[in-house]
Amino acid sequence: MEISEKNKSFVYHFGEMGSKWGFNRTVGQMYALLVITDKPITANELASTLNISRGNVSMGIKELQAWKLVQVTHVPGDRKEYYNAIGSVMDMANIVFEERRKREVDPTLSLLRNLLLDTPETDSEVYAQQRMKDIHDLLEMITTWASELQKLTPEQLNTVMKLGAGVTKILSVKQALFSKKENEH
Repeated sequence: MEISEKNKSFVYHFGEMGSKWGFNRTVGQMYALLVITDKPITANELASTLNISRGNVSMGIKELQAWKLVQVTHVPGDRKEYYNAIGSVMDMANIVFEERRKREVDPTLSLLRNLLLDTPETDSEVYAQQRMKDIHDLLEMITTWASELQKLTPEQLNTVMKLGAGVTKILSVKQALFSKKENEH
């Protein structure tokens, strides 16, 4: 399977980004290729296009299936398994966010909750526990907010994002006005 230089550039960059999102470079490249390919492709096509071993493809497919990002399809009359990315780009973002929340945020929140149940015994523990509570509260707020955003349709999310940009501008104007008034007094 041949891909253009532009598509190759995207696939390789996505691999680098994938390593920052929680899966390795090769898995990121595999997923990127599946995302931009308009029809399901075989493991052999993934291996030859990305110049990686068939074993590496098998492990990568298992990881992508664990993340619920790819599905297996079959072509009538063909014994091979074909793979394709599941859903839209918005679905992909929601799945990656949800999986990262489960793997990273939830265990952190659980640890923080347990630590916050203990009574601090020294001034340094009181300070540390307050900082842990601040981290816990921030993570809870972000997680709750993100969960609400995940319930929105892409159109609704787009509207919220546009509103968010407007709110930011309003807050900046408000801050400028009130700081100007405070400086006058």
